[in-house]
Amino acid sequence: MLARSPSTPPPPPNIRRLGSIEIRPEELQVIVDGKRVGLTVREFEIFFVLAERIDRVIPREEIYQLVWGARMPRRDRSVDVFVRKVRGKLDAAGPGWTYIHTHFGIGYRFAPEPDAQPDNNGSRP
Repeated sequence: MLARSPSTPPPPPNIRRLGSIEIRPEELQVIVDGKRVGLTVREFEIFFVLAERIDRVIPREEIYQLVWGARMPRRDRSVDVFVRKVRGKLDAAGPGWTYIHTHFGIGYRFAPEPDAQPDNNGSRP
Protein backbone atom coordinates (compact mmCIF):
# COMPACT_ATOMS: atom_id res chain seq x y z
CA MET A 1 0.00 0.00 0.00
CA LEU A 2 1.36 3.43 -0.93
CA ALA A 3 1.38 6.16 1.69
CA ARG A 4 0.42 9.65 0.63
CA SER A 5 3.19 12.17 1.03
CA PRO A 6 2.33 14.82 3.66
CA SER A 7 3.13 17.54 1.11
CA THR A 8 0.60 16.18 -1.39
CA PRO A 9 -2.78 17.80 -0.77
CA PRO A 10 -5.88 15.63 -1.03
CA PRO A 11 -7.90 16.02 -4.21
CA PRO A 12 -10.52 18.77 -3.99
CA PRO A 13 -13.98 17.51 -3.14
CA ASN A 14 -16.62 17.78 -5.83
CA ILE A 15 -19.15 19.22 -3.43
CA ARG A 16 -18.44 21.60 -0.55
CA ARG A 17 -20.88 22.23 2.26
CA LEU A 18 -20.85 25.45 4.27
CA GLY A 19 -23.73 25.54 6.72
CA SER A 20 -26.95 25.42 4.70
CA ILE A 21 -25.05 26.07 1.45
CA GLU A 22 -23.83 23.41 -0.95
CA ILE A 23 -21.27 24.49 -3.56
CA ARG A 24 -20.66 22.46 -6.72
CA PRO A 25 -17.66 24.19 -8.34
CA GLU A 26 -17.43 21.88 -11.35
CA GLU A 27 -21.06 22.63 -12.21
CA LEU A 28 -20.89 26.31 -11.17
CA GLN A 29 -23.89 25.68 -8.90
CA VAL A 30 -24.90 26.87 -5.47
CA ILE A 31 -27.71 25.22 -3.51
CA VAL A 32 -29.19 26.85 -0.41
CA ASP A 33 -31.52 24.79 1.80
CA GLY A 34 -32.05 22.39 -1.10
CA LYS A 35 -32.95 25.18 -3.56
CA ARG A 36 -30.72 25.80 -6.57
CA VAL A 37 -29.62 29.44 -6.80
CA GLY A 38 -29.48 30.65 -10.40
CA LEU A 39 -26.14 32.46 -10.56
CA THR A 40 -24.45 33.63 -13.74
CA VAL A 41 -20.84 32.54 -14.28
CA ARG A 42 -19.52 35.91 -13.05
CA GLU A 43 -21.83 35.85 -10.02
CA PHE A 44 -20.63 32.34 -9.18
CA GLU A 45 -17.00 33.45 -9.47
CA ILE A 46 -17.56 36.30 -7.02
CA PHE A 47 -19.48 34.05 -4.64
CA PHE A 48 -16.72 31.43 -4.80
CA VAL A 49 -13.99 34.00 -4.04
CA LEU A 50 -15.89 35.01 -0.90
CA ALA A 51 -16.85 31.45 0.10
CA GLU A 52 -13.23 30.27 -0.12
CA ARG A 53 -12.31 32.92 2.45
CA ILE A 54 -14.98 32.41 5.11
CA ASP A 55 -15.27 35.16 7.72
CA ARG A 56 -12.44 37.18 6.18
CA VAL A 57 -13.12 40.67 4.88
CA ILE A 58 -12.02 40.72 1.23
CA PRO A 59 -11.26 44.16 -0.20
CA ARG A 60 -13.20 45.09 -3.33
CA GLU A 61 -9.92 45.51 -5.22
CA GLU A 62 -8.85 41.94 -4.36
CA ILE A 63 -12.19 40.52 -5.47
CA TYR A 64 -11.88 42.42 -8.76
CA GLN A 65 -8.31 41.16 -9.30
CA LEU A 66 -9.25 37.53 -8.59
CA VAL A 67 -12.39 37.52 -10.75
CA TRP A 68 -11.46 39.82 -13.65
CA GLY A 69 -7.70 39.19 -13.55
CA ALA A 70 -6.85 42.88 -13.74
CA ARG A 71 -6.46 45.92 -11.54
CA MET A 72 -9.73 47.57 -10.64
CA PRO A 73 -10.26 50.89 -12.44
CA ARG A 74 -10.88 53.90 -10.21
CA ARG A 75 -14.48 54.41 -9.24
CA ASP A 76 -15.49 51.07 -10.77
CA ARG A 77 -18.62 49.70 -9.10
CA SER A 78 -18.70 46.29 -10.86
CA VAL A 79 -17.90 44.34 -7.68
CA ASP A 80 -20.63 46.15 -5.75
CA VAL A 81 -23.23 45.51 -8.46
CA PHE A 82 -22.40 41.81 -8.69
CA VAL A 83 -22.27 41.36 -4.91
CA ARG A 84 -25.72 42.98 -4.65
CA LYS A 85 -27.08 40.50 -7.23
CA VAL A 86 -25.47 37.49 -5.53
CA ARG A 87 -26.62 38.64 -2.10
CA GLY A 88 -30.19 39.07 -3.31
CA LYS A 89 -30.29 35.61 -4.86
CA LEU A 90 -28.76 33.91 -1.81
CA ASP A 91 -31.00 35.79 0.61
CA ALA A 92 -34.11 34.90 -1.42
CA ALA A 93 -33.25 31.18 -1.29
CA GLY A 94 -31.88 31.15 2.25
CA PRO A 95 -33.18 30.68 5.74
CA GLY A 96 -33.60 34.35 6.57
CA TRP A 97 -30.19 35.83 7.25
CA THR A 98 -27.60 37.60 5.15
CA TYR A 99 -24.63 35.54 3.95
CA ILE A 100 -22.57 38.37 2.46
CA HIS A 101 -21.78 41.28 4.76
CA THR A 102 -20.62 44.73 3.70
CA HIS A 103 -17.68 46.29 5.51
CA PHE A 104 -18.01 49.93 4.54
CA GLY A 105 -14.96 51.36 2.84
CA ILE A 106 -13.20 47.97 2.80
CA GLY A 107 -15.04 45.14 1.08
CA TYR A 108 -17.16 42.07 1.77
CA ARG A 109 -17.23 39.07 4.08
CA PHE A 110 -19.01 35.73 3.65
CA ALA A 111 -20.49 34.01 6.71
CA PRO A 112 -22.34 30.72 6.06
CA GLU A 113 -24.14 30.80 9.44
CA PRO A 114 -26.07 33.54 11.29
CA ASP A 115 -23.66 36.21 12.32
CA ALA A 116 -23.52 37.91 15.70
CA GLN A 117 -20.96 40.39 14.34
CA PRO A 118 -22.85 43.28 12.68
CA ASP A 119 -21.62 45.04 9.57
CA ASN A 120 -19.61 48.18 10.22
CA ASN A 121 -22.55 50.39 9.32
CA GLY A 122 -25.25 47.87 8.40
CA SER A 123 -25.43 49.19 4.86
CA ARG A 124 -25.48 47.32 1.61
CA PRO A 125 -24.07 48.47 -1.71
